[in-house]
Amino acid sequence: MARLTRRGFLRWGTFAAPFLFFWGKIPSLFAGVWERSRSVNYWQGKSFHQTNLKVVKAGLLRAKINGNWQEFQPRELSPEFIDWNLKARLETIEALKKGGPPSLAGPHSAAVATYGGGRRDSSFTVNNAIKGIGFVPKPERIGAKIRELKANFDAPMPQKLEILSAGYRDRSLWDRTKQVSLELYTTPRFETHTFLNLMANPVASVVFLDYPSYELRTLVRMVHPEDKSISEEEREILEYINLVHSFFHGRFEEKFIAMIFYLIEEFNNTPGSKEGMGRRVVPPLEFVPSGR
Repeated sequence: MARLTRRGFLRWGTFAAPFLFFWGKIPSLFAGVWERSRSVNYWQGKSFHQTNLKVVKAGLLRAKINGNWQEFQPRELSPEFIDWNLKARLETIEALKKGGPPSLAGPHSAAVATYGGGRRDSSFTVNNAIKGIGFVPKPERIGAKIRELKANFDAPMPQKLEILSAGYRDRSLWDRTKQVSLELYTTPRFETHTFLNLMANPVASVVFLDYPSYELRTLVRMVHPEDKSISEEEREILEYINLVHSFFHGRFEEKFIAMIFYLIEEFNNTPGSKEGMGRRVVPPLEFVPSGR
């Protein structure tokens, strides 16, 4: 059996750079007037505050979509999605332990589609970007997980992988109403289409390329590390996402913008399956038999 060395791990990390998000600094080298909003400045110095999505209370969101405020109830991911996601993550870690490469398919890499903002370098606002997506612990357990990651931050990679595996085996750890990511590229000098679209409309369709295949329709909250007005829960989520990213990929000197995807609807897009073919599974549809 091949042994995973630090050199081997870093070799695969370099090979899979887009998948593993190693290139967060590169856009700043080419930033200019075209990679900015057409008309809106969202920045106060080096920070921003997203105003079009508000967490009213647990289980209720208010979102300004296409200029109109609406209320939404976050839902829980389906048991089938949870089963597929955690199983695939454990399989990926086992492959890494044997010296294999990570897969570009599966639950980590998702296509995130947004619309409504737009940059000066395009006639369109619709955008699709591949982003690393993951789970976040429940509010009552996130503090302990942060302490565990910090205590083992400098551990050998095999030990780190075992800590990650133990988390994925603990199904009770995860908040089933959310998926999370990092907005690595956006700065006051360089704004991604995803960032500008979400600042205009906090809506995203998240699609996973795999078999089975799922689509999550979500509301997205973006949290800047220097925003002093965020809630304590958002601050913990931001710290956790940045920490687990560095825990796996290596230390970063700065914290990145957190993206919190609140699940509103889930679709099973698996081709050729009775449950799939683009059917909504969360919340479940109530079909009325024909003839009634």
